[in-house]
Amino acid sequence: MKNVSQRLSIFFILLLAHVEVFAQGNYASGESWLTYGLVAIIAIIVLFFIVQVGDSFLSLEAQQLGVDQDKSNVSIFPTWKEIAGRRIPDHLKDKHLITLKEGHDILLEGEAELMIQEVRVKSFAVQPRDFVGMSPIPKVVVEVGDTVKAGDVLFYDKKRPDIQYVAPVSGEIAAINRAAKRAIAEVVILADETISYRQLDPPDLATADRTALLDFLLASGGWTMIRQRPYNMVPEPGDMPRDIFVSTFDSAPLAPNMNLVVEGQGAAFQKGIDVLNKLTEGKVYLGLDADNKSTPSSVFTNTIGAEQYYFEGKHPVGNVGVQIHNIKPLADDEMVWTLGVQEVLTLGKLFTEGRYDASRVVVLSGAEFIEPKYARTYLGANVGELVKGNIKSDGNDRLVSGDVLSGKAIGKENFLHFYDDQLTILEEGNDYELFGWLLPITPRPSLSNTYPNFLFPDQKFVANTNTHGERRAFVATNDYQQVMPMDIHVQPLMKAILVSDFERMEGLGIKELVEEDVALCEFACVSKMPLQKILRDGLDEIRAQG
Repeated sequence: MKNVSQRLSIFFILLLAHVEVFAQGNYASGESWLTYGLVAIIAIIVLFFIVQVGDSFLSLEAQQLGVDQDKSNVSIFPTWKEIAGRRIPDHLKDKHLITLKEGHDILLEGEAELMIQEVRVKSFAVQPRDFVGMSPIPKVVVEVGDTVKAGDVLFYDKKRPDIQYVAPVSGEIAAINRAAKRAIAEVVILADETISYRQLDPPDLATADRTALLDFLLASGGWTMIRQRPYNMVPEPGDMPRDIFVSTFDSAPLAPNMNLVVEGQGAAFQKGIDVLNKLTEGKVYLGLDADNKSTPSSVFTNTIGAEQYYFEGKHPVGNVGVQIHNIKPLADDEMVWTLGVQEVLTLGKLFTEGRYDASRVVVLSGAEFIEPKYARTYLGANVGELVKGNIKSDGNDRLVSGDVLSGKAIGKENFLHFYDDQLTILEEGNDYELFGWLLPITPRPSLSNTYPNFLFPDQKFVANTNTHGERRAFVATNDYQQVMPMDIHVQPLMKAILVSDFERMEGLGIKELVEEDVALCEFACVSKMPLQKILRDGLDEIRAQG
């Protein structure tokens, strides 16, 4: 700094001397304007020098005070981001805001109107196969013809008998359907017109210890609302999670709007958060949507006892796994729990209403529906009854329990899966496009710039199930990293799973992932690899190894 000052001082003296000589030689000829111009330039340079020195002293002072200059601009001069960046909305100021650059939004036609309708469904089912790690033949405690109330026990896992799986509705046990090797596929209930509930006696949260709370949740069915990472399974009762995470929005294609779902249910949601705080010595985190198009519901923003983080970006920004990774990543020896919004509501109503309320708002979405809509029903509703009289096509379509990326294909005779609150319909892609690889004419959702999608970012598509190709060589590309907002190398991980390299699988972060986290990678995969199935196989192998 001293050498620079000396050199600038010498430069200014020589420049002033030059101006004086030049002025004396040209004053008589009337060219004094040039003199004034040079003096002005000198003044600007001197002013800039003074400001620059002041800015340097300001930076040194901030460094001595321990200010993080990477996060806070302490300079006199604004940064480029401050000049050209977007203006942060008022409701996001002074909030934890995380911006994700990777991802991709798939815009599809068939979005439901934001209005909930009552839909009469007569049959419901709980399916043991929805629960990771459950034995194929759990202990069923009811028989066909028995009558049950909502909250009565249906079955339990012989390996973990403390965890009770209960009826979502009251009515008659209509069937206990079996799959291959006599595995229990589903316990079907023919619902009463008016639902009756088993009355519960919840403990007082203010005075109850964790053991009493656990006993109540295990017996009431509330424990099954919780899932753990890793493995995405119902947790062991004796485990203590590092933290608990709840994502309050879903960024998947045609996903339900959670602001609508929680409208008028603030007390139940808050009570659910209070329960979660009693179950962990760590923190409860809420992931909120920072999309400029809408603001999160006051039910979420006014929640007490949860640390709130706002996320902006493209799908999979709403995935709770992505939020965990960007808030507080999961270490190898750690465990966290996750819940969806409607699972938190069920948990809260165990205490506010003293009953197991498995009511669900399910979005029926997709271009093949005559009327896409939000339906109020109960957990495990029969699909055929939900969609009756509401499908356009002649049967050449596919129903999906969940979203189009990570959901599972089901028939009209089947039931919504336990944790799903979305039923999507797609046209079957069983036709072949002649020279489709050479003449990509038909518009379709794609990440490739072969199609002019990037020129029309708001265009919506009518998607079908055609994969436009078959499985091929697992080549190295950058496609996964463009859509994966987690510091995980997907392709090396998948290859490690395929060769059962357990040490490498764990080192590459397999325990942080579940199927939905790699669903968009599967969509983008040019090799047409079933990444979700590969991941699940890897997780099951590691879990089996103990």
